[in-house]
Parts: sequence; C-alpha cells; structure tokens
Amino acid sequence: MADYINIYGQDILAVASDPVNPTLGQIWYNTTSNTLKGGGVTTAGAWATGNNMNTARFSLAGCGIQTAAVVFGGTQDPPNFGNTEEYDGTSWTTTNPLNTTRKGLGGVGIQTAALAFGGYNLPPAPVGYTNATEEYDGTSWATSPASMNTVTDAMGNAGTQTAGLKFGGTSIPGNTAATEEYNGSSWTSSNPISTATFGLAGAGTQTAALAFGGYVASPAGVGTTEEYDGNSWTTSNPLNTARFYLGGAGTQTAALAFGGDPSTGATELYDGNSWTSNPTGLNTARKSFGGAGTQTLALASGGNPPTTAATEEWTGAGSPLTVTITAS
Repeated sequence: MADYINIYGQDILAVASDPVNPTLGQIWYNTTSNTLKGGGVTTAGAWATGNNMNTARFSLAGCGIQTAAVVFGGTQDPPNFGNTEEYDGTSWTTTNPLNTTRKGLGGVGIQTAALAFGGYNLPPAPVGYTNATEEYDGTSWATSPASMNTVTDAMGNAGTQTAGLKFGGTSIPGNTAATEEYNGSSWTSSNPISTATFGLAGAGTQTAALAFGGYVASPAGVGTTEEYDGNSWTTSNPLNTARFYLGGAGTQTAALAFGGDPSTGATELYDGNSWTSNPTGLNTARKSFGGAGTQTLALASGGNPPTTAATEEWTGAGSPLTVTITAS
C-alpha cells in the first residue's frame, strides 16, 4: 500500500538558510538551526535602526523609496547645508550638493529625479527665505529658471520632479495656506489649504495628495488632515496624535505619519478615511527629519533634538515575515 504522504501530501523542503521573501503559508526545515519554519506576515509595523548619514542635521528634505532614497539640505543651526546623500538600503553615499544651501526646504521625487524648492538661508548664504527650485538627476543639481510664487519654508509637499506640489508653510509676514503646482518648467498657484499651517507633512501625488499635522498657533500642533484632488482641498479625519515637524510617506489612500513635535515617535497609518496608531513608534523620538518611502517601507533620517545623523527603517504590517514553528 502506498504511503499516505505519497498520495495526499508533499515533503517539507530542507534548506540551509531561510528564503528571502517567503510566501504566506510556505513551510520549510532549516538544517542550520534545526528548526521548522514558515512564511507569515507582520501584524504590526516596526522601526529598525539603520546606518547613520554622513552629516548630522535637521530641517532637511528627503524623497525616494527605502532602498533608493536621497536627502538634501538641512542645518545644524548654524551652519546650513546643501549636502546631498543617497541611501541604498544599507549605507549613505555623499554626492554633489545643492546650489543653494538651505533648511526647511521641500523635496519630492525619486533618487534619480528629485526636486528641491523653497527653504530658508542663513549666513554665509544670502539671508532670508528663498523660492529657488532645483532638479536632481542622480548626480548633480541644476537650478530651474522657475521659482515658487511664494517664498516659503517648513511646507508640506507631494508629487514628482515634473509634477510637484507645495502647500502651507511659513512665509512673509507669517504662516501661509498657499498651494502651488510645478509642471517641470513653472509653478502655478492653486486653491489654498483650509488653514495657514507650517511644519506639516504630505504624501501622494499632485492630483491625489494628503496634508496632515502642522502648527497653527500656540501652544501645540494640530492633527488636521486634508485631501487634495488636483484642484481643491477637503477635510478628512484628524491624526490621533497632534504634532508638527513630522514625517510623511505613502499615498493619499495609504499614508504613514511618524515622529514630530512635541517630541514623539508616534507612528500612524491612514487608509483614505481615518488614522490608526501603530503599537510602537520610532526608536528615537524626534522632529524635523527627512522622510521617504511608502506606508509599508519608509525611512526617517536625521532630525533633532539633539541634532542627529540617525536612520531608521520602517517595515509595515502585512510585510513578509519568517516564523519559527514550535509545538504548543
């Protein structure tokens, strides 16, 4: 008589090392650790420590994905920086700097096609706000002949190098609600966000963006969330933790909010309607850092206080996970 396993079952694969990206329900035997293992998914997201940037700073910009990110600008107050660094998922490499050193600037796009705009200069650069726009090709920055219509820093941003979006921020003589769109050659004013806010975060695209958090008036930040459809803003459900100078990543229907001021590492996920708090946050509470990535794979780099070069990587709920199977 044939064995039952030969009729209905299958052998369990024996391997010396675990699969890199196991599928849900996959089972194998690890001959190195002598353990039975399987593929599952994370039930809650978590932050892990990565390698430090080469230059510690805060009020910098970041964009790209977790394994191909770029950060630029920032300050140690003083000095301001134009420094640009690229992250490959493991380590940081310094490349050519911005033409205009600045802090509090906006940044969108990918590692090989990024956009930098606005910000604030201090000596030795020209003093004051700037509306300068620069484009990055993965090697160096070129100054665009187009400048923002409103000089701004500490703004929210979303989009790509050829379809960028700027909203809110600090300007002259104070906070602004101004929204502007960049098409690769010029900036055009659009309908403003509901409330003049600075230190807010953004996610998404030029025609489907998300604005959240920020600072309106003393004594603390806000949790306000607004969605943009390429023309106007609509108020949605607020963050669970009100804050400003926070990080943002993802899309309008799958966004991630993390860190911020008052000092917090709180991490929340947005599903297109409401925010859900993750059980754990950043390992180091901070504000004014460079954020990049998606809702499931994000990056936080730099920030303060104190001024740091620390990097953290986020792996969100639903990502592949290897579990060890034991007898109950």
